Amino acid sequence: MTKLTIDGIPVEVPANTTVLQAAQQAGIEIPHFCFHQRLAIAGNCRMCLVEQEKAPKPIASCAQPVAEGMAILTQSERAKKARHGVMEFLLINHPLDCPICDQGGECDLQDQAMAYGFDRSRYREAKRAVKEKDFGPLVATAMTRCIHCTRCMRFLDDVAGVQEMGAVSRGEDMEITTYIEKALTSELSANIIDLCPVGALTSKPYAFVARPWELGKTESVDVLDAVGSNIRIDARGAQVLRVLPRLHEDINEEWISDKTRFAIDGLTHRRLDRPYIRRNGKLAEAEWREAFTFIAERISGVSGARMAALAGDLADAEAMLALKELMRALGSPHIDCRQDGAALDPAVRASYIFNTSIAGIEQADACLLVGTNPRVEAAIINARLRKRWLQGGFKVAAIGPRLDPTFPVEQLGDGPDALRDFDWLKSAKHPMLILGQGALRRKDGAAILARARALAEGNGLVREGWNGFNVLQLAAARVGGLDLGFVPGRGGRDTAGILAGCEAGQIEVLYLLGADEIDTAKLGAAFVIYQGHHGDAGARRADVVLPGTAYTEKDATYVNTEGRVQLARRAVFPPGDAREDWTIVRALSEALGRKLPYDSLRDVRAGLIAANPIFAHIDEIVPANWGAFGRDGAIDPAPFVYPIADFYRTDTISRASPTMAACVAEIADKAEGPARKTGTHD
Repeated sequence: MTKLTIDGIPVEVPANTTVLQAAQQAGIEIPHFCFHQRLAIAGNCRMCLVEQEKAPKPIASCAQPVAEGMAILTQSERAKKARHGVMEFLLINHPLDCPICDQGGECDLQDQAMAYGFDRSRYREAKRAVKEKDFGPLVATAMTRCIHCTRCMRFLDDVAGVQEMGAVSRGEDMEITTYIEKALTSELSANIIDLCPVGALTSKPYAFVARPWELGKTESVDVLDAVGSNIRIDARGAQVLRVLPRLHEDINEEWISDKTRFAIDGLTHRRLDRPYIRRNGKLAEAEWREAFTFIAERISGVSGARMAALAGDLADAEAMLALKELMRALGSPHIDCRQDGAALDPAVRASYIFNTSIAGIEQADACLLVGTNPRVEAAIINARLRKRWLQGGFKVAAIGPRLDPTFPVEQLGDGPDALRDFDWLKSAKHPMLILGQGALRRKDGAAILARARALAEGNGLVREGWNGFNVLQLAAARVGGLDLGFVPGRGGRDTAGILAGCEAGQIEVLYLLGADEIDTAKLGAAFVIYQGHHGDAGARRADVVLPGTAYTEKDATYVNTEGRVQLARRAVFPPGDAREDWTIVRALSEALGRKLPYDSLRDVRAGLIAANPIFAHIDEIVPANWGAFGRDGAIDPAPFVYPIADFYRTDTISRASPTMAACVAEIADKAEGPARKTGTHD
């Protein structure tokens, strides 16, 4: 530990701490623009200048390591004069457009100009102007405002691992650019909007939409993948206008993916806002009572053995519990939350969660990726893997098609034949394996799961105090559904069996709880009840449509891929006659004469805890017991196929998003561009 004084206050901090960080730990504010605790130190802006006793000139506190006995003054006349000078230089070329800048009200430059700047300018020359850049459909630019802090460059280089931005020219001619004009391709690119301390980089879809003081702010969680990133939902009236990251060191730190941030405009497109009943081959509007009566009449006399239910990827735990209890009351064992057919074993929790935990990645020293491309399946987890790689001493290898996760990966093979013991895993202190859905969705998924378990046990991945066996889930509903036992009961059919039963006429009634990722062509003549919030594949095939709520419109429980129970909170009310999903099932149960014992959200959550005590541990990691799972059998040597081909459109919300569609179109245009230029485009 190093001892120093800051403004006369004794401070003791670890060696290699910077003066700026030492001051922050002591509760002393030093203004800064370019410094960010998660990025490499640049020392560009010089706003953090302080006085060091016996030093000939002010020092940049963000880049100066502490030294024993150092005496720092942050409020001396010399330090204040240095800051005033830096602020004056920063504002020399800054345009006076705060009234129309989207950063207004949330701008570091505004705040620090008020606190540390002059009340007038001595500069009379013409301000410089910089041409705007085209960074694609997500990030808008006003580069004349740029103060060259280089936060955006360092984020894309260090965190996102995509070296697409840099600086050209020098001095007053310096510009931040993509060198060759192109859209940013990182799945995390829009985090540079939050990092920009001025209004140079702003949200293009949110441009000129609202001011921050007009918005209601709700803390919640993202459900568009299984990471469970913590977010803040900003809404005005009944419309969600933007989503921002919320700090959670153990999950997403302070980053979110571009899909999490921008797919929210899909919440206002293709929405289901009233019940529908199919009459004469067409869906027609109906009242709730009419829809429930229609369902009751249609399924009257149908035995439970000829009914089934599937839960989709965005279903919340409360709705799945209610539907499970309803199907049990109707006598049906045919339920499943694995609509993609993944061979996940619900009997052993350690077999379907990310046991190492997301934060635990930073302890690992070796990693084997099996049938997964984390960059598109879980961009936040991929960023954590890259963070660990940057620290050194972290070998990563992959089994599957060639991939680019933004850090070096040794390719061991493309199929399950390469899944064998490895000496480098055995010799590692904290090895980990990440098993993806590309390996588990196959017909031999259960056998691959068993082989992966054997590899983990035989190579020291599972031992006292460390579990390096991880399954990377893609669906926000998956772990919660498995925890609740939303899987076939005794003699019940799984997803494939349910679809086959519908096709053969053995399943007469099918309840789809937001299940849109199935082949609806296999539903045959089955009577389909669809409950969801978007008019996607399931709604188009349905005989009755019951409008539910999206994740921004309800208080709901989700469990992320690492088994962490989290609460989503309602930011806006649902459109039209849409209702919270568990209340729909509860009302339907009464119409069917199978009334469920849930009259409030508190009752349902008590039911969750009764079904599995894990739901009592909000925002906690509860280690799962290890056991035997998977099933021995023949394994097809065919190569793995990654499950996500389109990062931007993976669910009903993102598929309805115009912004996500624009991202896909931009990527397609850029991909075709070189072919057109060389004349090779067909």
